[in-house]
Amino acid sequence: QVQVVESGGGSVQPGGSLRLSCAASGSIRSIGAMRWYRQAPGKERELAATITSGGVTNYADSVKGRFTVSRDFAKNTMYLQMNSLKPEDTAVYYCNADIIVHPLYTYSNYWGRGTQVTVSS
Repeated sequence: QVQVVESGGGSVQPGGSLRLSCAASGSIRSIGAMRWYRQAPGKERELAATITSGGVTNYADSVKGRFTVSRDFAKNTMYLQMNSLKPEDTAVYYCNADIIVHPLYTYSNYWGRGTQVTVSS
């Protein structure tokens, strides 16, 4: 059994900052790539940021230069530091991870339930 749980969402004014966390727990053998997706009201879910098992990062153009994704490999946790937030960043943010679960040796994909981020004055 594996759980992926996001935390750190909330309400902030434009120009403010938030830090999201995503913690994976359970019978984990290994974690590959981890990703942050987001879904704004009435829009499709979009990939915001990715970090590989080697620490390589990639960002959507809409968040590049403002968001930073990182990982604590010892804690099986991923973070998303969001600075200079804009109203258009308002969305539910979801964690997604490729995880190998004991006793298997292949990756399965897991989603968290999401955390709400609201940017408004």
